[in-house]
Amino acid sequence: MSLTFDHIHLVSADPQAAAAWYERILGGRIVADYQLRDAPQINVQVGGMQIIIRGKRPGEAPVSTRAMQHFADYSSHDEWGTDHFGYTYRGDLKAFCEEIRAKGAAFAVEPWEFSPGSLICYVAAPDGVSIELVQARP
Repeated sequence: MSLTFDHIHLVSADPQAAAAWYERILGGRIVADYQLRDAPQINVQVGGMQIIIRGKRPGEAPVSTRAMQHFADYSSHDEWGTDHFGYTYRGDLKAFCEEIRAKGAAFAVEPWEFSPGSLICYVAAPDGVSIELVQARP
């Protein structure tokens, strides 16, 4: 058996606005926009990863995730299940963060040195989603 990564699937209160955010902030590209099971569904390619963003389906009553919480030396949503997904950034992560901040990005966790030589941050995406950005080591 051989597995390869296919997608991340997000449920959004406003799929069109969320997809536009991934386009504007992270340079994503909308590759599909359609209806499936009576809900909008939008596929966005970001950094070689497919993110599927869909709206509420009939009969569903989604609830919001908790906000990112700060502990002594780490941050998390303090919930079971997926806490965040991440990307490696090849370049100056602090400069990239300032670039996306100018586009309207907010940060759940500002850039900081997670471990010696390892700079990370968490971008606050729509619908309570957290995206970790990790600066690639030289």
